[in-house]
Amino acid sequence: MSLDTHELGYTYPGSGQAILHNVNIGFQPGEIVALTGDNGCGKTTLTKLLVGILRPGEGHICLDGNEIAMMSLAEIGRRVGYVFQNPSQQIFCPTVEDEIAYGLKNMGLGGAEIKSRIGYYLDYFELSEYRKTFPLSLSQGEKQRLMLAAILAMHPRYVILDEPTTGLDIYRRKLLGDYLLRIKKDGYGVIFVSHQGRFMETYADRIIRMEDGRVTDD
Repeated sequence: MSLDTHELGYTYPGSGQAILHNVNIGFQPGEIVALTGDNGCGKTTLTKLLVGILRPGEGHICLDGNEIAMMSLAEIGRRVGYVFQNPSQQIFCPTVEDEIAYGLKNMGLGGAEIKSRIGYYLDYFELSEYRKTFPLSLSQGEKQRLMLAAILAMHPRYVILDEPTTGLDIYRRKLLGDYLLRIKKDGYGVIFVSHQGRFMETYADRIIRMEDGRVTDD
């Protein structure tokens, strides 16, 4: 299931200058891609377009050959998950297990399947001891892992992370990188925005550099 942009362009309302110009990029499951570039070059705008938070002004985005402009946010979200730079902005349930269960209930899954997936992804991200914990009391890294658990429990094809190393020390950056490698090995596509050169070089299969709304694929 490829995720592709075709002649993608975007201009924010009220702005006379496009932030993205003719962007053509392809992403595949089972790879890690880093997006990098100076502030304001369009990295986060591109990721928001990929998950349908923003809609293209020009060109289009296809998921397995289907234009995401024809899909609802919920339909896109089941295929392409998104972790904010500050994951606290995404958390609203009273316990860790409720946070993971929320999307699964919206998918209409049965109770036994929901319970099974919650248990699996709590173990996967080493969060089992926090099952009944209030999510906002977790550390930054734990909140990030919780959002990854909630997303992967819905079995998407892609996970996008915006500046995931922000606020993490060296040990927790390595822990995050190891999880991204595991997610990749399990067949998911991973896309992350970063300024951390060593982190990108260590964990990304490809680094896409953005400048003035255009891209260079390394």
